[in-house]
Amino acid sequence: MVARSSEVRPSAVRHGASPGAGVRRRRGAGRLAGLGLGGAALLVLLTGCDVGRSVDGFGWPQGGITPESHRMYDLWIASCIAALAVGVFVWGLIFWCVVRYRKRGNELPVQTRYNLPMEFLYTIAPILIVSVLFYYTAVVQTDVVRTTKNPDVTVEVVAFKWNWQFNYRDGQGTEANTVASVLGTSEVIPVLVLPTDRSIRFEETSRDVIHSFWVPELLFKRDVMPGKIRNVFEVSKLESEGAYVGRCAELCGSYHAFMNFELRVVSPEAYDQFLAAKRDGKSTQEALTAIGQDPYATTTQPFDTRRTKDNFNPDDASASAGN
Repeated sequence: MVARSSEVRPSAVRHGASPGAGVRRRRGAGRLAGLGLGGAALLVLLTGCDVGRSVDGFGWPQGGITPESHRMYDLWIASCIAALAVGVFVWGLIFWCVVRYRKRGNELPVQTRYNLPMEFLYTIAPILIVSVLFYYTAVVQTDVVRTTKNPDVTVEVVAFKWNWQFNYRDGQGTEANTVASVLGTSEVIPVLVLPTDRSIRFEETSRDVIHSFWVPELLFKRDVMPGKIRNVFEVSKLESEGAYVGRCAELCGSYHAFMNFELRVVSPEAYDQFLAAKRDGKSTQEALTAIGQDPYATTTQPFDTRRTKDNFNPDDASASAGN
């Protein structure tokens, strides 16, 4: 009778080099070569086409009109590609382990206590990935939020329930003077006119509650806060002329969804003519017409306030209404 502890399993017998060992090694080398070729082909494809456009920007707004928007967009696309590469690698390992080490009988697989190279890999690799992402994020963020001492144009953005006022200033800070102004009303959408190829500084403040200044093509969405806080940011230049819708991106009250404006980007010469017309006392619509622009907003429309004596604090409202 043989004791169980001394029983030798046929599968545990160490054999010499089998005829199939060389074949397996050649197959492994072929897989590695295939992965290398596939990675090289993928790299060529990614560098030879606009990846963001082919996948709709991975959810990021496209069509930026400033250098800052391009940097943020490129960082987002690169981060998504890196995340997908890591995900495909991890998913591949999971499925390979499921297939390669699936149960083939009643015998337990070889039990391994530890694997130092593997533990080193899955500890150091995530740290390296996060460090690289953090580095490029810090570089882009520092560049995007940078401000200068003497921008070419300074605009004070004043938000209120539920519209906008844009003041063209002769300097920076609260001590500067307003040389021209655009005020939105319930009947007329405010049009913010700015030039191409000039640095622009936005200084934001609110008269009541927190609002948010957002033009999707700028890829900036900055809170406009009441009090002494002035949220400031700059764009180095606007690259494309055209009309772009602007919105309030902060839930600020009943008419938040209708608190829109329009950014009209024109040539520097047209901008100077527009500002001169405003200084001469012309209305925004007259100044826009003088430079050959549509006098009213084309990307959005005024909202119906529905404020009538029947539904907005009527004078003859009964104190017992609703009883």
